[in-house]
Amino acid sequence: MTETIRYTADVVATTPDGHVLLIERGWDPHAGCWALPGGHVDPGETGRAAAARELAEETGVAVAPADLVQIGVWDAPGRDPRGRYVTVAYRAIVPTGTPAVAGDDARTARWWPLSGLPESLAFDHADILRAVILGTVAS
Repeated sequence: MTETIRYTADVVATTPDGHVLLIERGWDPHAGCWALPGGHVDPGETGRAAAARELAEETGVAVAPADLVQIGVWDAPGRDPRGRYVTVAYRAIVPTGTPAVAGDDARTARWWPLSGLPESLAFDHADILRAVILGTVAS
């Protein structure tokens, strides 16, 4: 049996004062839930470049790909109801007060305190955030 595997990139954008940037998904799966900015890696694109592009498209926050630090790979079967998705997550630290504006497929972009995250996080994004908060890397 052949399995199609899709490659995505997600960004954990945080501020020095302890906030993280999340988007409210405007589409299924998980429409209305909060998620990390991210999406598909395009042909010929690196994961790091895709992460920077998706962050800008979905939130208006621009970071240089070189400023993104890889924090781990999440590849559990079933992490996405659309099929097999493997994501590489990156971290960006941006200045406190950086404005965020929803764009692309996001309904809303909002800074959340890491100590008060919403309950309805999409996919396994709670696990990715937990790894950042605890300073661990996914295995």
